[in-house]
Amino acid sequence: MKNTFFSASRRSRPFLAALGLTLALASSSCNNFLDVPPQGQPTSEEFFKNQNDATLAVNAMYGKLREWSLVAFDWLSVTTLTSDDAEKGSVPGDAEFLNEFTFFRITPTSGPLEGYWAGQYQEINLCNQVIQRVPPINMDATLKARYVAEAQFLRALMYFNLVRAFGGVPLHTKPAQMPEELNPMRASAAEVYALIVSDLTAAAAVLPQSYPSTEVGRATKGAALALLAKVQMYQKNWAAALTASDQVIGLGYSLAPDFYEMFRIRGENGPESIFEVQCTTLDGNCDASNSQWAECQMVRPQFGWGFFNPTRDLENAFEPGDQRKLGTILLRGMTTPDGDVIDPAAANPRYNMKAYVPSSATKACGYGRDQNIRVLRLGEVLLINAEAANELGQTAKALAAVNQVRTRAGLAPLAPGLSQEALRQAIWKERRVELALEYGDRFFDLVRQGRAAQVLKAKGFVSNKNELMPIPLSQITLSGGRLTQNPGY
Repeated sequence: MKNTFFSASRRSRPFLAALGLTLALASSSCNNFLDVPPQGQPTSEEFFKNQNDATLAVNAMYGKLREWSLVAFDWLSVTTLTSDDAEKGSVPGDAEFLNEFTFFRITPTSGPLEGYWAGQYQEINLCNQVIQRVPPINMDATLKARYVAEAQFLRALMYFNLVRAFGGVPLHTKPAQMPEELNPMRASAAEVYALIVSDLTAAAAVLPQSYPSTEVGRATKGAALALLAKVQMYQKNWAAALTASDQVIGLGYSLAPDFYEMFRIRGENGPESIFEVQCTTLDGNCDASNSQWAECQMVRPQFGWGFFNPTRDLENAFEPGDQRKLGTILLRGMTTPDGDVIDPAAANPRYNMKAYVPSSATKACGYGRDQNIRVLRLGEVLLINAEAANELGQTAKALAAVNQVRTRAGLAPLAPGLSQEALRQAIWKERRVELALEYGDRFFDLVRQGRAAQVLKAKGFVSNKNELMPIPLSQITLSGGRLTQNPGY
């Protein structure tokens, strides 16, 4: 399949003006019947000629981040329903296939699984286009290096999503030129992690700490280092996780004073924000105003579709007086701080407050199109720092980091004298309530902590199987059997 660019209408909001741009690329999901020449659109070989082309290609990477498979049903099924934080929601009979993920009845033919896999690889292909085809362009050298670094950061984020879900996956590091390059063998998880660390290390050395207001939302040095710290934590490389998180903490971020306010549109890209998926309504172009992350989760039928609801177990996980509960759990019948009365007859008792957009907000293209998705922020980095410090026996440092998060939540600090194990459990609990229903970490956290079988047993979790998702059968078929299936599927 040839590579084709599409442009979208623009508006005067930061660099989001070009985020309607997207790219149809060859990927591991291409079929021969789709391999037709584009009509009236430049191929990638014709396109990468000047600095403007490079800018459009980079913006295409960011635009893809808010597309359905990366933020809506496919994403939320794999990352959120598999945890103890969420249940299907909506009404009985509606999208019952989602319960395949709720109760670990996932099969290689589960639809959201295919979308999740394909979405990550489509984004990786966009990144590879920039990494391979921008360097030869005659353009500003500093901007060129930054564009490549932005692509490396986003490619690392996608591979991190893939390796946590599937284990070792095929590594695509350049645009595919030959048919056999579309379907490489699975790399090991260690090889995938090595590429992620390499990309993030390279990106952190080049990316700036901040951007002018017209460029807000692009990957920064802090974003690369924060993701690097998280990746090292998942590999239990505690010294590396501590070093990277220390670097982020030293860059000048600060905790937002109000947890609820941080997740409103007015709180986007605030002092705590490190990286967010930038979502916006593009005037006159609803096709490009396509994030449905908020709409698919919000109160049915008052605002949205009512899926992916907080569980009672999550609601009960908050300590009395924890201000994060208001910022996380939206109850039917309540009046929000923004003055919306939530329908007392709503279909479900709880909804994700982090996806709530007040009724006063614009809905020109649908509910919540301007609600950014928080990917990395200082609150998480502090908890990574605390966990790494505790694992290295640096108790005082661990307490100092975790207690910053607790203090912002209105809770008393953890007292000195906790054992390493007790502090570990406390940090894990803080991580759950701090990041609940945000960027889909809870299931993956339970797996890396070795607690998934215990915590998720009642949902049908099977040890030595459900730690990983099955490889989509369609991808195994397309590979001619070169892709191998995960155990138990």
